[in-house]
Amino acid sequence: MASSSTGKLEPFLLMAKSAKGVSASKLIENAIGAPGVYVYAELLDVPNVKELSENSQFSGYLTLLQIFSYGTYADYRRMIISCFIENQDRLPKLNQSQLTKLKQLSIVSLANESRILPYSQLLAALDLPSIRVLEDLIIDAIYADIVRGKLDQKQQQFEVQYTMGRDLRPGQLEELLEALQDWSVRFIPASGLVSIVLYRLGRAAFHWSLMHWTEKLQT
Repeated sequence: MASSSTGKLEPFLLMAKSAKGVSASKLIENAIGAPGVYVYAELLDVPNVKELSENSQFSGYLTLLQIFSYGTYADYRRMIISCFIENQDRLPKLNQSQLTKLKQLSIVSLANESRILPYSQLLAALDLPSIRVLEDLIIDAIYADIVRGKLDQKQQQFEVQYTMGRDLRPGQLEELLEALQDWSVRFIPASGLVSIVLYRLGRAAFHWSLMHWTEKLQT
């Protein structure tokens, strides 16, 4: 799933190299609504996209991209309210297709925290009007292969079997490594298992960074 989504992001990465200002904001708008694109970390890393943070006219598009990368629908709602209260520039309005995708990505995030998701929790988190709408949203997410599981209508819950991996927010990898290290010290100090896990996570992060910067140097 991740490789497929990354492949579908590739055209946007190529266009982003020469897109600035209005063009870059329009590119983000298209990318977050594009079918089959669910990971955005590489697009966030493009210099022209990063530059949007320096322009109040377009910074909202960068914020939107960050939310679609590692945030949730609840984050989007909080940002909308915050901008209104603080009289700041509002986030660009999402169309129905973009809203649907953000809610599906939010299901993925919730599914990464718990394998049993009560309908009541999902209805509240996604601001949905009925169970029928919720189940349709989950079914579409299953067809998109970003989550798998069973709809239990009797127990009114979604039983998660698999989720795609979402982009890590800044600092999240370090937090995971630190949490694992703390857990290993407190619970199994005599075992080398966690040390092996930490070592492999560290190597994975290193190799990802190496590949990432190698690609940058080659382009």
